[in-house]
Amino acid sequence: MDIQCTEQEIFILKKIAEATQQLNTKSYLIGGFVRDKILGRPTKDADIVCINDGIKLAHATANLFHPKPYVAYFKNFGTAQIKIELPTLNSEEKNTNFFEIEFVGARIESYTPNSRKPFVQPGTLQDDQNRRDFTINALAISLNKEDFGKLLDPFNGLEHIKQGILQTPLEPSQTFSDDPLRMLRAIRFATQLNFKITPETYEAIAKNAERIKIVSQERITDELNKIMLCDKPSVGWDMLSKTGLLQIIFPQMMALHGAEYVDNIGHKDNFYHTLQVLDNIAATSNDLWLRWAALLHDIGKPATKRFEENFGWTFHAHEFVGAKMVPKIFAKLKLPLNEKMRFVQKLVLLHLRPISLTKENITDSAIRRLLFDAGEDIEALMLLCKADITSKNKKKVERYILNFALVEERMKEVEAKDHLRNWQPPITGELIMQTFGIKPSREVGLIKDAIREAILDGEIENNFEAAYHLMLQKAQQLNLYPIA
Repeated sequence: MDIQCTEQEIFILKKIAEATQQLNTKSYLIGGFVRDKILGRPTKDADIVCINDGIKLAHATANLFHPKPYVAYFKNFGTAQIKIELPTLNSEEKNTNFFEIEFVGARIESYTPNSRKPFVQPGTLQDDQNRRDFTINALAISLNKEDFGKLLDPFNGLEHIKQGILQTPLEPSQTFSDDPLRMLRAIRFATQLNFKITPETYEAIAKNAERIKIVSQERITDELNKIMLCDKPSVGWDMLSKTGLLQIIFPQMMALHGAEYVDNIGHKDNFYHTLQVLDNIAATSNDLWLRWAALLHDIGKPATKRFEENFGWTFHAHEFVGAKMVPKIFAKLKLPLNEKMRFVQKLVLLHLRPISLTKENITDSAIRRLLFDAGEDIEALMLLCKADITSKNKKKVERYILNFALVEERMKEVEAKDHLRNWQPPITGELIMQTFGIKPSREVGLIKDAIREAILDGEIENNFEAAYHLMLQKAQQLNLYPIA
């Protein structure tokens, strides 16, 4: 075999070859598995093209394994999938590893202008390779007895991998017009693999950008998330901008572009600042949602940009405006509207708070309020704030970093003393109602708020005894008295 596979993978591929021979047909390993093996990237699944019925080959292959894997098949699409359990090398490993194999019949695809869903007809291996998105994904390896392991490379994909370039097998404009999702895949692969898109292919993306409108939001966002998880996601976002795709799929990001000047006073380009912050976060964390927080941290700036005489450009309250924008952006992009969205929204809202603490005499009260508001997300917030330092002035950066270190030290001291992380009030609403014999009311909220503010301001300690005493005082002011 021309590529280096593990013993487990070779064993599985030989089983597929055996099933292929039983059915007197032809089959080939194709696409991402072959590409990633050549690149030395990890693989966990494989695509098999059969020159007849892919579903039959999946069943025949499954019959050769013990225990027999379940065959999930989709008759309308002519595809099937099996998962082979792989023994782990570590006997203490509790997670089961699976190798996923998808089978499909070789086919010819034709498209209508208003849909990326193709009309499919049975075809040859060459037909199937022609329909692939990029030459590096059209590489195939024979699983047939007469030439098992032979690499079939009709579009010079192997050389393109060596050169680190992305090119479509056929004319790029037609390739992207047929299935516009391939434009996003081109940018994602270029970002993921550190490849260059050939000039004619790049031009075809810009030419066909409007075609992205026929692609479902779910598929678009799946590609955006994959770009976000790359080592340097800014590469992909910059290409999305320059090809015209970003204006269509995420216009709020495009609005960050540009530096405006009045009286020779300008501001930094918030688009490229945002991309730098995103890369800074990517260098420190693999958390997808922290990366989204980095991408959206200044999303409210275009709406709040003002020029003030004798001062310059301001973006007052952009963190509040940005936080309000987050749910709408997540809904539009079909991102989850659960705790992940709330995490991003919280970080967008709070991203200036730690920076503001470096510019003033830090009080314990300010530290308490930051710890209270950030809760368990304080470390993520501090990572974002450090990533937000993108000045080219080295002395300014050093000063900010030193100030952040001081803030973090004070946070540790206050947290150790006051235990405000994931703070729960020492006095609950239920206890207030029981103590004074009242129902849910405005008075209950006023007492709870008074206790919280007193703790955050350092007027009382964060414990039950101090809070209970203040509860009695505040209740008396409200003409409430404990019931007998």
